[in-house]
Amino acid sequence: MSILITLLWAAHSAASQGVLWGIMGLGVYITFRVLDFPDMTCDGSFALGGCVSAVLAVNAGWNPYLTLVIAVLAGGISGAITALLHNKCKIPAILSGILTMTALYSINSRIMGQANIPLIGTDTIVSLIKDILPTFLESIPNFTVWVTLVIGFIFSALAVIFMYWLFGTEIGCAIRATGNNEDMVRALGENTDKMKTYGLVIGNGLVALSGALVAQSQGYADVGMGVGTIVVGLASIVIGEVVMGRARTFKFRLISIILGSVIYRVIIAFVLWMGLKSTDLKLLTALVVSAALTIPKLLPAKATMAAKEELFEEEGGSFDAKH
Repeated sequence: MSILITLLWAAHSAASQGVLWGIMGLGVYITFRVLDFPDMTCDGSFALGGCVSAVLAVNAGWNPYLTLVIAVLAGGISGAITALLHNKCKIPAILSGILTMTALYSINSRIMGQANIPLIGTDTIVSLIKDILPTFLESIPNFTVWVTLVIGFIFSALAVIFMYWLFGTEIGCAIRATGNNEDMVRALGENTDKMKTYGLVIGNGLVALSGALVAQSQGYADVGMGVGTIVVGLASIVIGEVVMGRARTFKFRLISIILGSVIYRVIIAFVLWMGLKSTDLKLLTALVVSAALTIPKLLPAKATMAAKEELFEEEGGSFDAKH
């Protein structure tokens, strides 16, 4: 029984991190799925958001909510730089992101002035909300985790609502159309370079917001905290698609990304509880993403094969004999 309780608390803690990382998944969704742009900037912009938020909170004493705004702006600028390299310098999309990501590692190191910054004794969103809540709530087991979960849920809900509204506007529809058929959008007189820039700015802004929230929730920012962000974001997207299917409505697609992020974090917590070394997490992530991408393609193939076999049996023939 104690083992089950321990596992449930581990899953609870993982879910609180999952909703925060889910916002990053939404940003990756904009670039990879909506724009069809293989943007590698996210590894750098995620860490950028965390670094900017931590430095402003610790060194300048800024309000933690205001640091989130600056983090989003910084992430948006990094996306704009990638767009500039691709649109104006004619550098391939994936290479543009890699160049920006590489530059951001040095920029993040310069911003922090050290490898990591602890937020111990500094006001964060979590600590501010805990301060305004009744003191008797602190007796709840894992109270800080519950607060983090609520914060993550609120910010994730706001991000989903924002994206749902944005991509229902004229500009949002133009961004989606650019990802679907760039030549057609250009033929209609729209500036596709501008649409790509908008998409990259918004996507990396969300990624940076996620990085800032994660840094404040875990109590420190690290220059390497964004390593593997792209893979984690893709894992959230594909796991959500596997669990909920390819939702027909845009709203449920966005929700599935948050759900996929939570499931991914719970899986990670479970395998760590089973004794897997933390150094093997990147390998596990690669396997999870590979499986999530492969399974949906295998299931329709099996369904088609079963339907053909059933059809031949109804006709009195043998499917194996004809193949």
